[in-house]
Amino acid sequence: MTDSEYLDAAELALTAIELSCDRINDETDADIDNQRVGGMITVEFAGGSQLIVNLQKPLQEIWLAAKAGGFHYRLQDGVWRDTKTGNEFFADMSFCASEQSGLPLTFG
Repeated sequence: MTDSEYLDAAELALTAIELSCDRINDETDADIDNQRVGGMITVEFAGGSQLIVNLQKPLQEIWLAAKAGGFHYRLQDGVWRDTKTGNEFFADMSFCASEQSGLPLTFG
């Protein structure tokens, strides 16, 4: 994959996170805040718990930092997959967000 292809795909993922945050705030009782600076998004839940998603351009990966740990994802057949477990990025992000917020939240 070229750097341009990686950046296009990664940008779509970051935009999906931002749109998910807006949808969650509109449709649920969750009060989450998201802030984007360049290739990094911080999602903060009531109580101060955070998820941090950032791009790792040299590795062509997306990284997720959560209370459960740090996860690395690479694009495989159009899906961001964990480099160790093969889990899908948005499924993991939804799980971590639900755990940290105490509410069933879905990103994607």
